[in-house]
Amino acid sequence: MFFLTPRHVKQGSAFIKDAKKLLAYKRDLWSDAAVAEFEAGIRKLEEATKRRQPREIEEAAGALDKMAGTLIKPVADAGLRENCEVFLVAIVIALGVRTYFLQPFTIPTGSMQPTLNGIIGHPTTEPPPNIVVRLFQTAVFGRTWVDVVSKTDDVILDIQEVKRFGFLTRTEIRCAHNSYVINCPKRTLIDSLRPPPPGQAVKAGEVITRGYHDTGDHVFVDKFSYNFRRPARGDVFVFNTLNIPTTDNVANMMQGPSQFYIKRLAGLPGDELRIASPQLFVNGKRAEGKPFERVMSAQDGYRGYAQGPSDGVLWKPAETFTLPEKSYFALGDNSYNSQDSRYWRTVPQQNIMGRGVLVYWPFTRHWGPIN
Repeated sequence: MFFLTPRHVKQGSAFIKDAKKLLAYKRDLWSDAAVAEFEAGIRKLEEATKRRQPREIEEAAGALDKMAGTLIKPVADAGLRENCEVFLVAIVIALGVRTYFLQPFTIPTGSMQPTLNGIIGHPTTEPPPNIVVRLFQTAVFGRTWVDVVSKTDDVILDIQEVKRFGFLTRTEIRCAHNSYVINCPKRTLIDSLRPPPPGQAVKAGEVITRGYHDTGDHVFVDKFSYNFRRPARGDVFVFNTLNIPTTDNVANMMQGPSQFYIKRLAGLPGDELRIASPQLFVNGKRAEGKPFERVMSAQDGYRGYAQGPSDGVLWKPAETFTLPEKSYFALGDNSYNSQDSRYWRTVPQQNIMGRGVLVYWPFTRHWGPIN
């Protein structure tokens, strides 16, 4: 029986099997003499294995192994090739996961605050801390410090976003004599850090802008589960704005690249919605579920739901809006500062990308599952 076979006999049989496989792969590449010599080595090992002599098996296997080493030429840069293969396989796996399962997404604006943070700026009067503290804050909080001091007496001419290296977006403060490029979005710089407006004079040594901004929450989007279940009311979901008349799309005459938005799914196909600020009503009843209750409580940073714009929907407390088939209604938790379905109506089903499930960075109180 096989389990009673001596170990050296098993090893000899395994070596014979591997040697025959190698010969089958290399037969057309080796010379006839080399093939004949290798076949003779296999036969010698087979005979030693039949006689079950440990020493003979070891010598025959060693001779066959040495012969294989002389016949097989080492591959040039084998280590580099192997590392490249591992790297390429890792890329393929990562792309597969990103395409079909989980995709990272950055919260760019404050439309979901305080549930999810966008980029938040904080002006300060004190200069930035030392480099060690700044590095720690960047790693943990995604914090970037801004400290621009005028080099000379100057005049602010313009504040514009610029591209660095073709893909990095920065903000440039252009003055009459100097220019300052800052790692900060233009909107955050102007709204939160408040540099002097164009036309204002500054003195040498005067602070033009100082403070810090924290990156928006980085979330993982589940692109898989919606293949098996329908989006649910209350989900935090991500969608693209293709063919949706958002402000940017209208400005670009609906021809620019679509963006990704993240909002709270407030209405399903067929739902009748109404907003009587700060309350949201779904099918004639006050919206149910912790996410909606939290917003409508108007506490802990939430302000409730605001009426829509006069040229949108739900702009009067008595007005209702019924969703058509395969359409969804998106609302920001920060309703008073959110461009959402109240402005451009519904999100088509085909635009839905997935469900936000987890904040993976930065390591603030939002870190963890999204509710």
